[in-house]
Amino acid sequence: MRKIIIFLGLFLFPCLAHAADRLTLKDCYQMALKRSETIGIQKELIKETEGLMLQSLSTALPKVAFAYSEKWQDVAGQRHGDQYAPEAKFTLTQPLFTGFKEFAAISASKHIGKQREAELRRAKELLFVDVSDAFYLYLSYQEDEEAVGDIQKALHDRVKDLKKRESIGKSRLAEVASAEAKLRKAEANLEGVRSQKEVVAGLLSFLIGRSVNRLVVEDLPAWKPSIEKLLKNVDKRPDVIAAQEALASYKNNMTSARSSFLPNISLGANAYTKRADTYEGNDWDATLTVNVPIFNGTTDIGTYRQAKAQKNQAVLRLDRVRRMAMMEIKSAYIKWQANTRRVKALEKAVEAFEKNYDLQLKDFRNNLVNSLDILTAIEDLQGSRRDFIAGRADFYRSYWSLKVATGETDHPALGGTSLPFMDNKK
Repeated sequence: MRKIIIFLGLFLFPCLAHAADRLTLKDCYQMALKRSETIGIQKELIKETEGLMLQSLSTALPKVAFAYSEKWQDVAGQRHGDQYAPEAKFTLTQPLFTGFKEFAAISASKHIGKQREAELRRAKELLFVDVSDAFYLYLSYQEDEEAVGDIQKALHDRVKDLKKRESIGKSRLAEVASAEAKLRKAEANLEGVRSQKEVVAGLLSFLIGRSVNRLVVEDLPAWKPSIEKLLKNVDKRPDVIAAQEALASYKNNMTSARSSFLPNISLGANAYTKRADTYEGNDWDATLTVNVPIFNGTTDIGTYRQAKAQKNQAVLRLDRVRRMAMMEIKSAYIKWQANTRRVKALEKAVEAFEKNYDLQLKDFRNNLVNSLDILTAIEDLQGSRRDFIAGRADFYRSYWSLKVATGETDHPALGGTSLPFMDNKK
């Protein structure tokens, strides 16, 4: 039994290890989320906002404290009075009206919280774009390496065949030399592709925090969006939402600054546990305070004008973000359409060159064409295959760029009805 277990372990472990190295786009993105310092900083900013909200809330709540004091005083010439006057009391202070300053601060902190949540979502989306770009670039080099390897193998077989034909006088020595030259060129191209793949592997490894061995691509379903519909959804983009929330917070800052011109009403109360003999028996007191601002220099006016200017800047920033978002959507849509048409054309080109190669090979066996025609057919076929690989990678990248540009980030290809970065709880 033990031998059987050991045998199964030796057999299954390499398979499992190999499967673990076959990373999908979802796998790479999940790793990048855990690895990214930018995402971690954005999450901490949200926690910082939660602390800011608690601070704003505390300004509207009562303040309770316990105070103890001892006072020594000169009582000479007084009929009544204690030289030693200890005092212990509980104090309560409750703001009743401050010109809605507290409510404006609480509302502003809520909007800042929503702003930073939207910024976190946007940061995750941009990280996904980086990961998908690196993922499909590596995938294209991975497939291109296989394509160039096939060219090398085909040319190697052709050289071997031509040498046999040359030895019996059916092929010229120049044909053998030409085939060998093309073989050496394919070998050089293969080394170039491998070096480029290693460079992209370094970028992808930097993003996900681990080495990359082999990637697996998943097909995307058909998608036929209209540019009009995509542009209507521009306000759903996280960066636009963040700009809207920033504007709302600045409007609340204006309300808070305006409160400096309004009266301030507060209530203070003391409950004594110990007092000097002079005041013994007076266990509590309460004070209602009303402060009406009359003149405080130009400080309040300056604060209000500053808040108003910041609000106007936020309006302009929102307009700019929305216009840039619409420009990005249009640009991404044009690229996606162009890549869609291009990849379809390249796919047809591969089919045509495959047919041409088969016909050329059949004619060569019947001595109707020479070896140079076969070599040209091989190069044309494999060149079209390499173009298709690069075009398909561009199509995938433009697909996800358009998805992120429009805010339509839901897709089952990444495991579920929505991308992981749409979950703000993570």
